[in-house]
Amino acid sequence: MKIAIGADHRGMEAATKIAERLKKQGHEVIALHVPAGGEACDYPEPAWVVGQMVAKHEAQTAVLVCGTGVGMCMAVNKIPGIRAANVHDEITAEISRGSNDANVICLSADLLGLRLMEQVIDVWLKTPFAGGRHERRLAKIAAIEQGKDPRAA
Repeated sequence: MKIAIGADHRGMEAATKIAERLKKQGHEVIALHVPAGGEACDYPEPAWVVGQMVAKHEAQTAVLVCGTGVGMCMAVNKIPGIRAANVHDEITAEISRGSNDANVICLSADLLGLRLMEQVIDVWLKTPFAGGRHERRLAKIAAIEQGKDPRAA
């Protein structure tokens, strides 16, 4: 699977280790957008770069890491076609994929340890979208992206 990975300065170390692990698992990590030399980096910048890769289908999915995961999630969700979830455990990882068909996972470098992040990513990548009634809800999210009332979708 082609996976884009990005981080700000607070998520850089975790993102680097996650990228290495995903490569060892056989995934193609196509972007590691992290600040060089530990320099400060505003989270909207890697969120934009990595989110664009997913939106343009240059990557199938993405992992973003910042201090809390919140800022990355807010920024990347502004890109049309992105369904990012700020995930903190295996349950939210599974639900974000199975019910919401999330295509970007946002993680907290400050609140989650590397081992938990790896477990969460494993669950997230292995969980298929359930479809069914959830497709109707994704259509409503798409309507909102287009500035339309989701009740009409």
